[in-house]
Amino acid sequence: MERDTVVKEVVEALKIFSRDIRTQIDEMGSQLRAEIQDTANQLRAEIQDTANQLRAEMQDTANQLRAEMQQFRAEVNERFDRLEQKFAGLRVELTETQETVHFLASKTIQHEKKLHHLAKQLEFIR
Repeated sequence: MERDTVVKEVVEALKIFSRDIRTQIDEMGSQLRAEIQDTANQLRAEIQDTANQLRAEMQDTANQLRAEMQQFRAEVNERFDRLEQKFAGLRVELTETQETVHFLASKTIQHEKKLHHLAKQLEFIR
């Protein structure tokens, strides 16, 4: 009997030891899950921060590009305005030159007519 009692005590001790190990494994599993959850939350937070930083940088870059494009557009418009002013000045000069040429051409024709008329008169006189 003593043997049966010893065996029963050993079996009971093993059951208690087994329960203790299961309890410890369950606690370690819970701790591991909690640590994994914390790590996952930290990673999500870091990813969100990185995404926010990237969005901010992209927005800054977009704003800089818009500003540069507006500046470029203003410079191009200014240059076109200057070209238009030059062309307007050239048009005025060309118009004045055409008027001068027409005036000189008409005067030349008038003088040729007078010379032609005077030449005819000289022929009659001779």
